[in-house]
Amino acid sequence: MLLPFVREVFADAEKTASFTRLVSQLKASLQQLEGGSGDGAGRIRVSGLTPTAKLLHFSLLHRVLGRPLLVLVPNNRAAEQLLPVLRAFCELTGAASASSVVSLPAYDVLPFENLSPHPEIQETRASTLWKIVTGSASVVVAPIASAAMCLREQEYYADLARVIRKGEAIDAERLVEHLNTVGYSAVDVVEMPGQYALRGGILDAYPPEAERPVRIEFFGDEVESMRSFDPGSQRSQTPRDEVVLLPLTETPVSEHTLAAIHTRLSGKRVAGSQEILQQAMASGGVSIFPGWEFYAPIAGSHTTIFDLLPRAAVFVDEPAAVNQELETWWEKVQDAHERSNIGSLVRPEELYIPPQDLSARLEQLPGATVEQLGITRSGEEEIAFSSQPSQRFHGSMPAVVEAVQKLIAENRQTVFALPSLGEVERMAEILGEYNIAYRLGSRGQKSAGTYADEASQYFSEEQAGAVLLVKAFVPEGVHLPEANLALFGALDLFDESEVAAAHPEGRRSKVSAFLSDFRDLAIGDYVVHVEHGIGQYLGLKEISQTEGEPPLEFMVLEYADAAKLYVPLTRLDLVQKYRSAEGGKPVLNHLGSAAWGRTKARVKKAMADMADELLKLYAERKTAQGTAFAADGQWQREFEDAFEYNETEDQLQATADIKRDMESPQPMDRLLCGDVGYGKTEVAMRAAFKAVSDNKQVAVLAPTTILAFQHWETFKQRFAAFPLTIEMISRFRSAKQQKEIQQRVEAGKVDILIGTHRLLSKDIKFADLGLVVVDEEQRFGVRHKEKLKQLKKEVDVLAMSATPIPRTLHMSLVGLRDMSVIETPPQDRMAIQTVVAAFDEKLIRTAIEHELERGGQIYFVHNRVESIYEIAARVQELVPRARVLVGHGQMPENELQKVMLKFIRHDADVLVATTIIENGLDIPLCNTMIINRADRHGLSELYQLRGRVGRSNRRAYAYLLVPAEAELTPVARRRLAALKEFSDLGAGFKIAALDLELRGAGNLLGGQQSGHIDAVGFEMYTSMLELAVRELKGEAAPQEVDTQLNLGLNIRIPADYIAEENQRLRMYKRVAGVENEKALADVTAELSDRYGAPPAAVENLLRYAALRLQSKRIGVAGIDRKRDLVNIRFVAEAKIDPQRLADFVAKERRAQFLPAGILKFTLKATQAEEVLEKLQSLLSSLAAEELTVP
Repeated sequence: MLLPFVREVFADAEKTASFTRLVSQLKASLQQLEGGSGDGAGRIRVSGLTPTAKLLHFSLLHRVLGRPLLVLVPNNRAAEQLLPVLRAFCELTGAASASSVVSLPAYDVLPFENLSPHPEIQETRASTLWKIVTGSASVVVAPIASAAMCLREQEYYADLARVIRKGEAIDAERLVEHLNTVGYSAVDVVEMPGQYALRGGILDAYPPEAERPVRIEFFGDEVESMRSFDPGSQRSQTPRDEVVLLPLTETPVSEHTLAAIHTRLSGKRVAGSQEILQQAMASGGVSIFPGWEFYAPIAGSHTTIFDLLPRAAVFVDEPAAVNQELETWWEKVQDAHERSNIGSLVRPEELYIPPQDLSARLEQLPGATVEQLGITRSGEEEIAFSSQPSQRFHGSMPAVVEAVQKLIAENRQTVFALPSLGEVERMAEILGEYNIAYRLGSRGQKSAGTYADEASQYFSEEQAGAVLLVKAFVPEGVHLPEANLALFGALDLFDESEVAAAHPEGRRSKVSAFLSDFRDLAIGDYVVHVEHGIGQYLGLKEISQTEGEPPLEFMVLEYADAAKLYVPLTRLDLVQKYRSAEGGKPVLNHLGSAAWGRTKARVKKAMADMADELLKLYAERKTAQGTAFAADGQWQREFEDAFEYNETEDQLQATADIKRDMESPQPMDRLLCGDVGYGKTEVAMRAAFKAVSDNKQVAVLAPTTILAFQHWETFKQRFAAFPLTIEMISRFRSAKQQKEIQQRVEAGKVDILIGTHRLLSKDIKFADLGLVVVDEEQRFGVRHKEKLKQLKKEVDVLAMSATPIPRTLHMSLVGLRDMSVIETPPQDRMAIQTVVAAFDEKLIRTAIEHELERGGQIYFVHNRVESIYEIAARVQELVPRARVLVGHGQMPENELQKVMLKFIRHDADVLVATTIIENGLDIPLCNTMIINRADRHGLSELYQLRGRVGRSNRRAYAYLLVPAEAELTPVARRRLAALKEFSDLGAGFKIAALDLELRGAGNLLGGQQSGHIDAVGFEMYTSMLELAVRELKGEAAPQEVDTQLNLGLNIRIPADYIAEENQRLRMYKRVAGVENEKALADVTAELSDRYGAPPAAVENLLRYAALRLQSKRIGVAGIDRKRDLVNIRFVAEAKIDPQRLADFVAKERRAQFLPAGILKFTLKATQAEEVLEKLQSLLSSLAAEELTVP
């Protein structure tokens, strides 16, 4: 929370003569317009404000005028750069909350080109338009092309969102219909923004802009309760009284709108003709098509952004640039119209306000044009401000201190605005060291550090001359002499090349286990029953076992010779989905044959041998004495402070994990998993710096020459300020150069050596190797992995991977390897819009032209060397102005290096290449990728390729070009569908799990294991491996009793409680698989939370699970009940008290205890609840030790 005095610091800027005059003229202009006396008396010209000063004054003007502001800028990029700083100033001045400062971006594609706008742009526009018409937008930033768009009426946008309040009456079904129309997707489990799930009287929804999804529980039509929940665990968290379900699109899908568009495009006029629209709807010709969103205004009344903001003061930022952008954009719209075959059916003037009309409209509106450089024109009056950019210190703290001391002596108010709490504390520490008093701008900024604490002698609550430290994203400062204010941003102080805006992000939960929970089980899938082997899932079936009792649900499995097995859903812990190493169809087992037992025994022996080999490695590593690196020193802290971005929480945790390993005497073997571009390299560089600080050498292995080269460039740049020697050895080096580097490495004169598998050659000898960093480990061959395996016994090894192959993941899961995960995306990273389309030259030209317009670069992936030059020539013909290069692995080394260097340095626009670019190229300007014949690539490969774009805060696009759908194989179709689905950030782990199913699991140590995976299925293979490893480690768990309960009770999950079959199966499996009372309590709480209060049948299922847990712990092999007669079968080692058992038999008239360990007795109970409670009570009374019964 900002302290009140912060606002007062900036209030002096409102008292200057220029500001007072501007406010006076604006108020007069606004009153004149609202009084109905014509236009706003002409535009006011404002000059002399630096970019930062403009944004500060916009926030002050909103505070003083008390009405909305509309700020027009040249394009989307300008709006994106301006928005976070404007939000920061609105909060610092108390003008408005950050959430009410919004942008209305222009569409990123042109009309008439059959392309829909980026989903993120649609989502932002929809939220902004709703906020505008509901009065919750304080300041709106819009590119001029957006201001020119024709819009729909106010009521149309007011209906886009739904505000839900606790206690209100709402029709849940109509609410779901609305969510469908505004872009939400119906799913079984809500995990990502834009999804919803309805289960009976509970609606889960994840609105855009929300940190967490929300769970809305209805009682009839009344909203009984609302709470946010964790998308990972699905458990409820914080109660809510009000929830806003924002839209994902400004163009809701409605039959009326689509009918109007289709009718108009067929050549008919639709204005006022309901009959024509009804005919169109009746004919069924109302489907959506790419680019339909542009035509939405056709279906309703035309308005503009100015009509939706009638009270706003309108500011044009840098009018010359805005007008130039407007003219260029309008020419493109007209060109697109001429190239299309739409003709006169829809004219551009029906979708946009033409430039001349827009300029005339702006002249009539109250507001001002704002330009930094005021060029006086005769007869024009302007209001000139005085502002200067802040002094740049380039990281020199003595210079900062000297300037601050001078400002304090001149009685100037000095403010340091820093983007993160860490930066604030860092500056507080520096000021304290130089005895300069400071004030903290908010209570939340105080840390546990003494230097930023109230008790510090340099902290001054009242002292006016103290430097004010505030956490705010204002990269560049400003000096306002008239306001006596000197504001410095992070770029002024630390000379960072880029400062990342700090946005609060909801933390993603850790990766869930890869093993199947039946969420994706479909009829016809193969499954493995632990006792009977491989069968085929045929669905669920209800069967009545006892007359008068309700039927129970069973899973129906088919085995060889069409034999059927009916598995009670209470025993789904025995069933797993079948996945094989090669993805082929398995052979069904014969029910009742001994073959399955022999198969399990054979695999178990192989598992034991394999686990023994793995454990030898594991034991050697644990007992080996490696280097115990020293704790961090001053240089390490300086190296990490020099990082130009704010670290994510996951990066910090991974760094801490690695340092802990390195400071241990055992050699490190850690896998660092993180999505493409999530900052793994920075973590690795911190580990490398730690190693060289202890006078050890570091080897960095990359799978390709290109990746090695880029790592070399990155390391050199990052380590430039420190006296270290970094070299690269690869085919980009001549033989003479390589020889010289080898000698220097052996002599200990190279600190970090980067290269491909060449580093593993015998002739590369290190003087004192301490750390090996392996990037994309799974791409190295078996021979190289053997060499790495030996290295792991001697030195610390850090492996990195974006989509880790499943065998690597499961090595980590079974505890043979340490793993750190980076799941949090860097701030401002955007999801990649993925388009799957047929090969179309018009689409290719449009995609390339669009990227060139924003100064970007394009990858065109064509994985056939024999035709790559032909494709490149065609690309050049399509876009003559583009500078096109070709790169592939068969080129001579020096030629390929030149090509890559040219592209990296932006001496070319389009790189037509094979999959050589899959790893390594990190080019922030490259944000469009076109992949030809995407169906020929594996899923992980496609994901890696797509990860080459979207590595900055620009929107990225991936076009997957495929042949006609009829030519796609089923696996290719699934791969492409998965890639479209996983466009969200951090999808690498989902990709790895799905690719496991599509291409098979591979194996842990070699091809010999694939047959074993095929024989028993991947999940059982993994379980058996884990058990074998535990046994060899001496951690073997005691043999558990597999209790069978046949009670003839109504224990089930009714379909009216969980309607979706796979979710019902999933919960049955969860209940059947609980291993202790805590796990059962968690499942019980989750059921109530997600699906509402459990009905009696579900309560009985949970009691049944509790009874089974209790029986297993005591040693009950089974309980059989038929009418009133009950048999309890005990195992030989059952934990029962003989005296208590004898007392029970003596007391119960018809009770018997047979020599075979069977207790027979009569149980008088009819209700399931009563039966279960009496059995639990009996077992508790017989137990040799007290057991907790839930």
